[in-house]
Amino acid sequence: MDVAPIDIASRLDDEHRPVFEGMPRPQRDWSDIPGTRERMAEMRASLPQPVLPASVAIEDVTVPGPAGDPDVPVRLYRPEALLQPAAALYWIHGGGMVMGNVEMNDPYCANIADKLNVLVASVEYRLAPEDPFPAPLEDCYAGLAWLWRSREEFGLDPGRIAVGGASAGGGLAAGVALAARDRGEIPLCYQLLVYPMLDDRNETRSSYAVTDGRTWNRESNDAGWNAYLSGNAGGDDISPYAAPARATDLAGLPPAYINVGDLDLFVDEDVAYARAMADAGVPVELHVYPGAYHGSNGAVPTSVLSRRWAADELAALGRALGG
Repeated sequence: MDVAPIDIASRLDDEHRPVFEGMPRPQRDWSDIPGTRERMAEMRASLPQPVLPASVAIEDVTVPGPAGDPDVPVRLYRPEALLQPAAALYWIHGGGMVMGNVEMNDPYCANIADKLNVLVASVEYRLAPEDPFPAPLEDCYAGLAWLWRSREEFGLDPGRIAVGGASAGGGLAAGVALAARDRGEIPLCYQLLVYPMLDDRNETRSSYAVTDGRTWNRESNDAGWNAYLSGNAGGDDISPYAAPARATDLAGLPPAYINVGDLDLFVDEDVAYARAMADAGVPVELHVYPGAYHGSNGAVPTSVLSRRWAADELAALGRALGG
């Protein structure tokens, strides 16, 4: 596809531009994924540590993994005054299928638990390339299955359990929603898909246009998908549980919320997935934010745009999980 690269900086929201222009590039060395993980972890550790809500108890548990595989760590965020029957959000962190951990989303998950008075469970799944598909997806499903089996212990309303995730976590959340529908074991009420990573083919206009090394770009996406799919990204017979954009039957999925910036590599595939779900009769709320690149809502959280993004997202999840 003959697509000119986007000059992201020239189109950014004014409050996001200085942060973006100050980022190093390239940020990642995809020939050394373990080393890239270490450098990203060091960078996060160097940032000021957020203060989490004192009213939310955080607990790490280990739950049964997929048959024949290791157990799966899950972190719980439970408000002290959790009303019962309670709603729950099952959260999946991002990181391009190759990086990330539950700790990076502690502020997000604790804030959701606090503001909405819900239980949040965040899963620590195995990462590619050491553990390619289906291991990460099955870890995520195993954690959700444990939460479902534990619903009486936690006082959960079985009709108010949602799945959500950001970036790769959003793609995994969409895959988990497909698996839950097809396996008929867990009746999810909602999908919260934050700039989800959905399409291994990397053939949309935006996937060609976003090449800047200061954000998740075409090179990053190729590396992440090929790690996850054992070098077969864009190949034949890719499972829709791995790449939900491949799914041909979306009927019967839970209602969904998708948000993404218009300067995000994923914008075209996210809009297409929202349209495909809507065409299949799935209620979908789609937000495309002008002037935002991949993850910029987290990079500049105090901007007017990011605060509107967060308020819209929280309100939608609150409506979905409301009693």
